[in-house]
Amino acid sequence: SPRVDDRLLTSLQLLVARTSTMASLILNRKYKLATSDKFDEYMKAMGVGLMTRKMGNTVSPVIELTQSNGEYTLTSNSTFKNTAIKFRLGEEFEEETPDGRKVQSIITVDGDDTLVHIQKGAKESKIIRKFSKEEVKMTLTVDDVVCTRVYKAVE
Repeated sequence: SPRVDDRLLTSLQLLVARTSTMASLILNRKYKLATSDKFDEYMKAMGVGLMTRKMGNTVSPVIELTQSNGEYTLTSNSTFKNTAIKFRLGEEFEEETPDGRKVQSIITVDGDDTLVHIQKGAKESKIIRKFSKEEVKMTLTVDDVVCTRVYKAVE
């Protein structure tokens, strides 16, 4: 019926508008880790080994989100490891985490500045990345452990 089509069109227009607002806010900007709280506890709860945790706790990665033809790439570069995940919003994909775990992931948008990343493996974790021009606030949750990492924009 026309009503459903009109609602769908309106939803699509809102999504396009939100996506372009999001794009101007967060794409092609680099952010470097500035503060990290409870990351070791988060990694431990995820089953990450001691040596990898020690390395993970000492690096300050630089993250960047880019987009091409509807496919997003989230890169994280550090002296320890460089990673890149490619995804389309709302579509499940297989991901290898920096510590080598294989998980099923899905990333969605909340509002025009937040990515919600669900990883399902031996344990399920939720990673929320809230972007602004100045910083990215990342909240990682597994079981009852909540880790907060703040990345500051780099020129």
